[in-house]
Amino acid sequence: MTNLVIREFKNLLSFLTVLPVKMDNNMLSDCARYMFAFPLIGAFIGLIAGVFGWAMYQVLPGIVVGGLITAVLLWLTGLHHTDGLLDFGDGVMVHGTPERKIEVMHDQLTGAGGLALGILTMLITALTVGQIESSIIIPAIIVVEVSAKFSMVVMARMGKATHPGMNTSFLSFMHGTHGTARLIGGLLISLAIALPLLCWTGVIVIFAGVLTSLVMTFIAHRNFNGVTGDVFGATNELARLVSLIVLLAVISIWV
Repeated sequence: MTNLVIREFKNLLSFLTVLPVKMDNNMLSDCARYMFAFPLIGAFIGLIAGVFGWAMYQVLPGIVVGGLITAVLLWLTGLHHTDGLLDFGDGVMVHGTPERKIEVMHDQLTGAGGLALGILTMLITALTVGQIESSIIIPAIIVVEVSAKFSMVVMARMGKATHPGMNTSFLSFMHGTHGTARLIGGLLISLAIALPLLCWTGVIVIFAGVLTSLVMTFIAHRNFNGVTGDVFGATNELARLVSLIVLLAVISIWV
């Protein structure tokens, strides 16, 4: 049992990060089956970036640290989600049928829509991170990354695939009765991490990611008749941003 847990965790790490973790032949199906555990990987990514940010806060101003933490988060995830964000921006902005929009998303060029969305998202993310006090930077980044990863779990449960592809297996495992159980499992994992670290502020941050996911699912269905791998990536990036903004807003109101 222990070996199975370790294997699944390694597969999830290999799939969601650039860390040199050996994967096995069943990585994709295992990751789809255990997608509800994405928040655990988010917590691990957030811990690395948060500790790095705390160390940088000892010698650098917040605005610089915000940019560095954002860079670490992007590096840890191999820019895969960022690539999806750029493609999503292009697909949403282009006029035409869902098929035409998907075609634009899948081409190798980055247009004005993707470029603008990418720059604004990364810029505001860095500026927002830079406003978080050093005393809570570690738990804050952990919870925000948990929220971003859980947003993809929610999308897999609520969305439908546009066409057969790598994301199809994730959507398949997250639908039906077992899908509901996996969604609840992912939520419980997310709350179990967020509540001890940031109390009720953490809970609010998690649900900010959920709301972002629901909005993104609606936009994807309206523009593409479903969700794609690029939409999942874009949702991760935008859920992180929204979660950060909500975190700062709640701290400002309560403090």
